[in-house]
Amino acid sequence: MKSRKSLIQLRRFEVDERRQTVADIENMLEDLRQMVIDLERQIEVEQEKAGVNDVNHFAYPTFAKAAIQRRDNLQNSIKELEKKLEEARGELAEAFEELKKVELIEERDAERVRAQNAARDQAELDEIALMPKMGMAGDSV
Repeated sequence: MKSRKSLIQLRRFEVDERRQTVADIENMLEDLRQMVIDLERQIEVEQEKAGVNDVNHFAYPTFAKAAIQRRDNLQNSIKELEKKLEEARGELAEAFEELKKVELIEERDAERVRAQNAARDQAELDEIALMPKMGMAGDSV
């Protein structure tokens, strides 16, 4: 029983760890997406200042070109993190399943012990009820 309690604690720790990993990745994705939005705004501002929207035009702003490259790199990073997020969610689901299995086994064992105790207590009560009553009025030997 004690080893099962330790196993449950371990499984809960694993679930918590996987949840934290998922949350961390989601936060990183949110930050990266916000950075992409900010870069897109900066690109638009630079294009408006220069009056040139064609990246291949000789007068296209260098800053906008660099920002486009950074944005594209961030978008690639986002795609990679999205894959990692799906993997992390799968690992979380597996860890949660393992925890539930162990908890279910623990519950079944506890219920079995409760049923055995209840049956034993009832048998003791039945035995007491069947004992001859001693010292009652009218019983003279």
